[in-house]
Amino acid sequence: MKANNAIGESTLCIQGEPIKLESDPVFEPLSLSKPKASPQCKCGARTVYFRAYNGQSLCAKCFNESILEKTKKTISKYDMLHYGDRVGIAVSGGKDSTSLLYVLNEIMKGHGSKLYALTIDEGIEEYREEAIKNAEKLAEKLSVPLLIASYKDFFGFTLDEALEDRKERGIKATSCSVCGPLRRRSIDLAAEELGVNVVATAHNLDDVLQTFYINLYAGDLERIRWLDPTFRQNSQFKLRRIKPMMEIYEQELAFFAYLNDLPFQSESCPYMDEGIRTEIRVHLNELERKHPGVKYSTLKTILGIASSIQIDSEKSKKIMRCEKCGSVSTGRICSVCQTLSLVSSSA
Repeated sequence: MKANNAIGESTLCIQGEPIKLESDPVFEPLSLSKPKASPQCKCGARTVYFRAYNGQSLCAKCFNESILEKTKKTISKYDMLHYGDRVGIAVSGGKDSTSLLYVLNEIMKGHGSKLYALTIDEGIEEYREEAIKNAEKLAEKLSVPLLIASYKDFFGFTLDEALEDRKERGIKATSCSVCGPLRRRSIDLAAEELGVNVVATAHNLDDVLQTFYINLYAGDLERIRWLDPTFRQNSQFKLRRIKPMMEIYEQELAFFAYLNDLPFQSESCPYMDEGIRTEIRVHLNELERKHPGVKYSTLKTILGIASSIQIDSEKSKKIMRCEKCGSVSTGRICSVCQTLSLVSSSA
């Protein structure tokens, strides 16, 4: 990341793609020639950020406060946190998760809950090391206990080893389809070790939209149903999973991390372009550039669809267990055990 506090001299990278603050129509502090933009925030301070989707011109202080308020409203709207919760924040070391750790640490002060951070080292050479250092640095600064665990600890191999094995055996599976189930299980295992009852992940608005389209194209109605933030809280899973930043744009979290000098990953995952998610991200960003606010309206539609999907009530009440590992599963064999069978020679 290259950045400078003087507006117009800043460049941020999201997923490896540079974002120039003076030219992006969503992430656009300098477009003050536009009719709706103003050189001053409503408080009278100098504008540093223009929200094209609602016409707000914000100074640094008001922008930061807006991110905290958006997060609070999402938590309240979906009843995500309760008094006395032990909350484990999944901190990857990227802009979203470091922002989440910082924000939750701010808004949960004096609320009777305890925060923990957990970081999963997938084992991606020359990539994950920086993220782990970022997580350690921020957790220490905020005095939040941090647990670092790895695929090597839980499964006996790194992601690099598993993907190399996949290649040698000619297995047609994307890196994300291999990594995703293993990462979710690793977070569960780390959370269990920490003794938390809630896991907060830093999925942003863009992530939710991308996940919806991935599952839509795959015809996976059950996973679309899970996008409803109230659904899994009423399920039989041991951990309550929450996404406090699901209504905030990815680019806004990048700017928040930049403004608050939060350490975050400067390089993109080397495997990120194998799946369809990147193509969906590019398409949605192009739509947002042409039609500011389309992401927000799409999110509203998606949540409406997710909450209206009817899953067989008898099936949903019945707790299924994986025949191999005994974990809660939607089928006879859970996705983790299916993934492990694909990379069995790495184990």
